[in-house]
Amino acid sequence: MTGTTRTVIAIDGPAASGKSSTAQWVAERLAFRHVDSGSLYRGLAAAMLRTSAPPDAWTGEALVAQGPRIRLRPEKTSFSILIDGEPAEPELRGSRVTEHVSLVARMPEVRNWVNERVREAAAEHDVVVDGRDIGTAVFPDASLKIFLIADPWERARRRLVQRLGRRPMDSEIAEETEQLVKRDARDATQTVQAADAVLLDTTYLTQEEQVERIVALVRAVTHRADGT
Repeated sequence: MTGTTRTVIAIDGPAASGKSSTAQWVAERLAFRHVDSGSLYRGLAAAMLRTSAPPDAWTGEALVAQGPRIRLRPEKTSFSILIDGEPAEPELRGSRVTEHVSLVARMPEVRNWVNERVREAAAEHDVVVDGRDIGTAVFPDASLKIFLIADPWERARRRLVQRLGRRPMDSEIAEETEQLVKRDARDATQTVQAADAVLLDTTYLTQEEQVERIVALVRAVTHRADGT
């Protein structure tokens, strides 16, 4: 736990392992709120892109200075990102932000800023949090820690289905797999399984099966904590 009576479920794993969509579904099943830490990195990147400062000149300090422009607004089972008081979801998922978010996420000052925002949200709400370092650096005492993995080919296939809305060709999957493997190498130091995390290989699981397993684990953990 985090020093409060709130429940924190931490979900970590490499890029395209299904963390965010699975975490959202788990939050809905449990009536928790989903905190997508990646959206905060995207929020800073989007805010910085609006300044027209060239990305090769971005610093952690300059990015964090954009922080006051960004707010997490509680929704029914999630949080939305506001930039300058306005919703920014399409912008956050756009190609320009996606191109630069990995750079932003590697900056220690930015990671510290994001982690503090996530902890603030968890102090007020029962949450399911996904991202990187969630079960190690952000919530080392989380009620439950899950580490999702999947075969790179399957991760690439799922990402393309979501992006293209159709069955991808093998050549497309191969190209996407290559990009994912390269990103895994870049993100290796930020994607570490906590020693007490439950490892869940989703290669041959549907998303519904993933969610069912995590919800069952959460209920088992919270029942033990309640002594029931």
